Amino acid sequence: MTVGKSNSLTVWIVSAGVFVVNLDLFIVNVAVPALGASFDGTSLAALSWVLNAYAIVFAALLVPAGRLADRYGHRRGFLLGLTVFTVASVLCALAPGVGWLIAARAVQAAGAAALMPTSLALLLVATPAERRPRAVRSWAAIGGIAAGLGPVVGGLLVEADWRWVFLVNAPVGVAGLMAGARALPADRPDRSGPLPDLPGAAVLTGAIGAFALALVKAQEWGWSSGRFAVTLAVALGLVAVFRWRSARHPAPVVELPLLRIPAFGVATVAALLFTVAFAAMLLTAVLWCQQMWGWSAIRTGLAIAPGPLVVPVLAVASGPVVRRLGAGGTAAVGCLLFSAGLVWWAVGVDAVPRYATGFLPGMLITGIGVGLALPTLVGAAATALPPDRFATGSALTTMARQTGSVLGVAVTVTVLGAPVTVTAFRQGWYAAAGAAVVAAGIALVLRRPAPVPVPAAAAR
Repeated sequence: MTVGKSNSLTVWIVSAGVFVVNLDLFIVNVAVPALGASFDGTSLAALSWVLNAYAIVFAALLVPAGRLADRYGHRRGFLLGLTVFTVASVLCALAPGVGWLIAARAVQAAGAAALMPTSLALLLVATPAERRPRAVRSWAAIGGIAAGLGPVVGGLLVEADWRWVFLVNAPVGVAGLMAGARALPADRPDRSGPLPDLPGAAVLTGAIGAFALALVKAQEWGWSSGRFAVTLAVALGLVAVFRWRSARHPAPVVELPLLRIPAFGVATVAALLFTVAFAAMLLTAVLWCQQMWGWSAIRTGLAIAPGPLVVPVLAVASGPVVRRLGAGGTAAVGCLLFSAGLVWWAVGVDAVPRYATGFLPGMLITGIGVGLALPTLVGAAATALPPDRFATGSALTTMARQTGSVLGVAVTVTVLGAPVTVTAFRQGWYAAAGAAVVAAGIALVLRRPAPVPVPAAAAR
């Protein structure tokens, strides 16, 4: 096998793994109402943990998984992650109750956490330096392709049974494992230095989980209640402990020096805030179509699909725009367009179904915003990293996005309340639009510096 063919096969295998992880996110969102009906009318607050348990574990383990991959090999990390993700997907399908499903989702997230950073690391190693920015945009575009197909595929599968939403991952996972075991390139990991801070990852899990719990339960407990105050205090206390560990541990979950690389730090924070808005948009779109308009899962999937389908096209074709406006300008325009799409919904949709004039334009505008903003922010963060921190740094950016997803879902549950109303949806869209505007302001700070070496203390 020639080097060129070997590199191409690596790209295809890595892309398949990233695709199935991203596809799972969008399929599960479409399945949320069906899960509530299957599990005896479980509340939206409880069902939110099917999404958030995954995102919390994913966020907390991404950086340790990236470090372990740097230490023991990206190929090994990718195959292990794909194995865990595939097995856990089957366990999700077999779950007898919502508690079991949440637990299986947490295991599934652990596999995804090992798969995602190693996928980008393998891709970057297989790509010449001058083509890496485009490769990163293409890697990010895979998520957009999955986003476009996910709602439709999810709708079709939910019409049969929600359990197929998880079983669909199995054949892709098995095929990827069979091909990857033979074709993925071996690497030379650096086993010197300490192991990653796994207790720190547990502290981060508790911090994000406590904060999400406080938000999800705020309406039920009351914003001034003792339970809300205590839960929020626990979250803030764990954040302080986590930062203390990150500053002192030789291999922390978050390498603080990485965040001091201007382009990386700014792009990562902007991506976090943008994902708050994105997660809120996706969940409210599904709930609006199925609960307010009474549409089926497949009709909902078809209604949502046009927006995500725009994303991969713009992600790949946005290079000239980035060269003209810079990464910061391009991302800021994308964030503002995304915000405009949400405001369009808040102003233009109501309980009477008007898809073509009300819902569809907002969906397309948000899709254009995502296509300009998210791949640009991810690319700016990744290309600012030193080569020996590709896996760890990309994991940190994805960790920030998953944290944003948790916050977006939690805020959505809080704003919508129960029962959901048109007014509550509008408030949710305005809140998400505000988050996107703040992300735009942060993105404007972004510059395009050369990669900055990480201080020796953090590179150990």
